[in-house]
Amino acid sequence: MKIGELAQKTNTAVETIRYYERVQLLPTPKRKENNYRVYTNFHLERLRFIRNCRSLDMTHEEIRTLLFYLDAPSGNCDPVTALIDEHLEHVDVRIKELNHLREQLFELQHVCQHDGDTTSCGILKSLLDMEPIEKPQGDTHL
Repeated sequence: MKIGELAQKTNTAVETIRYYERVQLLPTPKRKENNYRVYTNFHLERLRFIRNCRSLDMTHEEIRTLLFYLDAPSGNCDPVTALIDEHLEHVDVRIKELNHLREQLFELQHVCQHDGDTTSCGILKSLLDMEPIEKPQGDTHL
């Protein structure tokens, strides 16, 4: 199948498919004599797997790891479970951070009386006075 058909079957943009090839998540397909890429059912299954992982907000490295174990079906499943456990911990941290963000926005929402012009806007003043929030370094999930 051509790239357009693969894109349609997986609801994936053509540019995304090419990107996954460049970053070596999706194997480069063989080419016909006319230089068109020829995708197989293997590419279709692999792309669906990648898309499902991305829908769970997994990083490319996490996906590479899962693909490694997918391609080695006789291996031990413990590392796969450990990867999911670690990813779940990252999600829990993000949920806590998002809840904190929600609280901050809720507080901002209530510091303005909505009367007068923006020179007396409590939200704008609070944003000027607020200390910047630092994110932990090295965490690719944030």
